[in-house]
Amino acid sequence: MKLKTPIYIAVIVLLSGCASVNIDGALERTSDETKSLSGASTQLLRTLDAKTARDNQVTALLKSPLSQQAAVQLAVINSPALQTLLAERWGDLAQAAQSGRIANPILSLERVRFLDELEFGRILAFGLLDLLTLPQRNKIATARMKQAELQLTTDVVGLVSQVRMAWVASVGAAESLSYARQVYASAQASAELARRMQSVGNFNRLQRARQQAFYADAAAQLLASKQTATSTRESLVRLLGLKDKQAQVLKLPERLPDLPKSYLMPDAVSKVLTTQRLDVRMAQSQLDASIETQGLAVITSLTDIELGLRSDTVKDTHEGTSDKRKGYELAIRLPIFDWGDAQRANMNAAALAALNRMETVLVNAGSELRENYAAYRSAYDLSRHYREEVLPLGKIIAEENLLGYNGMLIGVFELLADHRSQVNTVKAAIAAQQQFWQADAALQATLLGKPISAPAMSVGVSSAGGDAKAH
Repeated sequence: MKLKTPIYIAVIVLLSGCASVNIDGALERTSDETKSLSGASTQLLRTLDAKTARDNQVTALLKSPLSQQAAVQLAVINSPALQTLLAERWGDLAQAAQSGRIANPILSLERVRFLDELEFGRILAFGLLDLLTLPQRNKIATARMKQAELQLTTDVVGLVSQVRMAWVASVGAAESLSYARQVYASAQASAELARRMQSVGNFNRLQRARQQAFYADAAAQLLASKQTATSTRESLVRLLGLKDKQAQVLKLPERLPDLPKSYLMPDAVSKVLTTQRLDVRMAQSQLDASIETQGLAVITSLTDIELGLRSDTVKDTHEGTSDKRKGYELAIRLPIFDWGDAQRANMNAAALAALNRMETVLVNAGSELRENYAAYRSAYDLSRHYREEVLPLGKIIAEENLLGYNGMLIGVFELLADHRSQVNTVKAAIAAQQQFWQADAALQATLLGKPISAPAMSVGVSSAGGDAKAH
């Protein structure tokens, strides 16, 4: 049997190049999928020029108060944590592509002398079973590369969602701190007035203690608000990947955005097909790879075959003649001690686990969407209730009490008592608005398939209906 070595080598080289890595294409597809949420292109910074361009973008974004969308863009282009994830996914793509390629052939060279004969042996060997199973292994490699791409997109969505939540928490904490300072200044003034009133005999000890207690509580609330504002801001700084000098120039809006005029309708949310979610597609890809691997294991767990192409030259040094010999060798692994049953059982278990994982993800997807949409609607309705009902009622009460004070129907401390009763209402309104924007971020992440839990809803104690005591 005559074998043409160059033809076989060309076939192997051609087939082994089926699975290739294209990190730029994967990043472009990730950017397309996350564009609605991030508004920025995902880039792996590999050159000095790319890093310089990144620094210029960061400087431009930090010149103005950072909106939520600008914060997301800043994190996508600047976060070293995201760059780490991108590099790791690049490695995952490379490993997946490598699994779909044939192992390099082995070239063995021999030189043997026996009496007057000198023999040169050349053997080119490669895995024949690798070649025969290449189409199936390419399918497995493609499925694994798809998993790596989906994981890359999931990582980006996860970072974007964290940044949106952290931005809301930081701006909300700063707004609460600003209000806490106002409450503290008011409490300080009322405490000082109470001290003077007691000193001239117009106030008893209990009346002054009440004003002092409010002042002490306002001071404690101010300290807590300062710490919360610092903590949430630094959490945002870490997610944005800002260095010390950049963090110092970071400016945030003074208050959270107003509620949107209308909320997302259930129909719009339900139109998002469950099968398009990242987690569902990831589970499907894992199932596909497990099924293909299971089929491949039926063959590879039993045996392995190695084909060697041989070309020898035999020289008779005494006669001065030279002969050539060609042929092939087959090396077959015999399944004597290991019939591959454990390996096949492992593949069967992996396929069964992937099937059940797929079912679990499908069941959870609809439930998570319903839960987060309910949280989103509840947070919207609560925040709107404070904006349209509770705060206006408090304003009316405050205006009426001010008229009563001007008409000498109530005293200054009754007026201050009414002001204190409004403090909890305003705090609750700020918290409700913050909860809505966090619920909105959680819902958007869930729609894409990176579900995160919306914050637990809390309702502050409103004292808007408290009546001031008559003077």
